[in-house]
Amino acid sequence: MKTLKINFYEKNNTLLNLRAPTVNMLTYALLRGPKHLGSTDDKEMQQIEIEEFLSDYLSNPSPENSICDPYISKHYDKKMKIKKALKEEELSALALYFMNFDTFFKGKIKKDKKSLVSYTKELKLAKKHNKHLLVYAHSPTCYFCKKMEKNVFTLSSIKNAIKDDYVFIKINVDKNILPFSLQEKYKGITPTFFILNNKKELLHKYPGSWSKKDFLDILKESL
Repeated sequence: MKTLKINFYEKNNTLLNLRAPTVNMLTYALLRGPKHLGSTDDKEMQQIEIEEFLSDYLSNPSPENSICDPYISKHYDKKMKIKKALKEEELSALALYFMNFDTFFKGKIKKDKKSLVSYTKELKLAKKHNKHLLVYAHSPTCYFCKKMEKNVFTLSSIKNAIKDDYVFIKINVDKNILPFSLQEKYKGITPTFFILNNKKELLHKYPGSWSKKDFLDILKESL
């Protein structure tokens, strides 16, 4: 960053002759600059704010929409709006890239040890009330998981359908190994829903995000 400051504030961009911001400059502006988006204390909301900014700016890349220092951005070439809007999953991936850039750049990515939690209590409950198990594999960084949790799981019809016939188990696959030998059947897609009987036998697997109607059909299919 010291070289960048010298380039713009002392050398008037003659040192590096940058025509667009570098990735680390964008990361700084998004996460730590005067116009930074969100708070590191709430990663999920910060990701949503960054996604919304990227969607807005890429469709209308005007100086008024920029979060970069205007003194620096005056040196850049005029930006053209993208011809085709990015998909929701592309915006999500781009936001996560910026949020994790420092880790990527410094080569400090660490594989956390995952835990295998026992769900004996849930299994006993399913047997006692003659219910199925509904295992929800999710990730805190999964856009479609958040979308389902907001638009589907909050509906009373969904809540009642799960409550009546299932014991619900929500598992963060970033930190935990799936129980009941499901890990070997898991393809790494979030969200993924596994439906098992109370003997721990897998009945169905449903990867992906679902609408209210489709998810109700899924819940009924295994009964």
